[in-house]
Amino acid sequence: MFTNLRKLPSLDGIRTFIVVARRLSITRAAEELHRSQSAVSRQLQTLERALGRKLVVRAHRRIRLTADGARLYAVAQPALEQLERGVSELLDDGARRPVTVSASIGVTALWFLPRLGEFQREHPGIDVRVAASNALEDLRAEGIDLAIRYGRRGDASREGTHLFDEIVRPVASPELGARPVNEKMLADSVLIDFDDPEHPGLRWETPLAAMGLDERTPKGVLRFNQYDQVIQAALAGQGVALGRLPLIHHLIDEGRLVTLDREAAVPHSQYAYWVLGCRDSRPAVRAVAEWIVAQARATEKRLTEGRSSGLGSEDLA
Repeated sequence: MFTNLRKLPSLDGIRTFIVVARRLSITRAAEELHRSQSAVSRQLQTLERALGRKLVVRAHRRIRLTADGARLYAVAQPALEQLERGVSELLDDGARRPVTVSASIGVTALWFLPRLGEFQREHPGIDVRVAASNALEDLRAEGIDLAIRYGRRGDASREGTHLFDEIVRPVASPELGARPVNEKMLADSVLIDFDDPEHPGLRWETPLAAMGLDERTPKGVLRFNQYDQVIQAALAGQGVALGRLPLIHHLIDEGRLVTLDREAAVPHSQYAYWVLGCRDSRPAVRAVAEWIVAQARATEKRLTEGRSSGLGSEDLA
């Protein structure tokens, strides 16, 4: 069927509208497009005049889509994505496009990077770009192919694939010795705390309160705002940390860390790790996603076996 292209509005205007509709904010859309707010507003108004339809309603510090705006977004957004993919493939002209994987700084440093060499040996023709960030990135807007996310089970996206559950136990360098978490241990030990109010379950106050030790004063407290720094401090023998076993079990296997009292911390069974993707059909993206899932299954199996950590399958309950 013939399409009269002269009747179509500006493609740049459509692209601007899609970003505004996704962000529901002129300010945030301008930041993403690297344009001024006034330029974004003008383009949006030009598109509305060309269509003879009101697409957005401006309110105090926010906007909402009209019924016509919602209809246009539902049609234009997937069409523009398909166009961008097609143009990108033409521009690549056979060049290797890296697969971008996003994860938090802690997950990247402790779980993903130690395994990445194995992937490169198995898939020498696939380039991987690692985007470590604690911010919750927009996969499409930031050009991210895959993202490893952490959160409550009920909050996880249905489009994600479950990797493994969270299990937390006190850990320390072998030189400090494996001993029960009690009043004497607190009096003799420095606690290494993850200074992040958004993850209270990874702070010492949670297990200490559960054991009735929250009013006891430890020898000292070290606080870090990045979780990989917490583990680095524990490896250096600077104190006792709350170890996220799925991320650090290899350090326990290697004898670089030991678990303390297995009953000392409440397992965060309501939290888990997931991998999300942008539904990219590229074989390279599928290969990386399948490898991440396979690595996660191996992690789950290792935790269940609990050979060197002293943990049994009941700890996964």
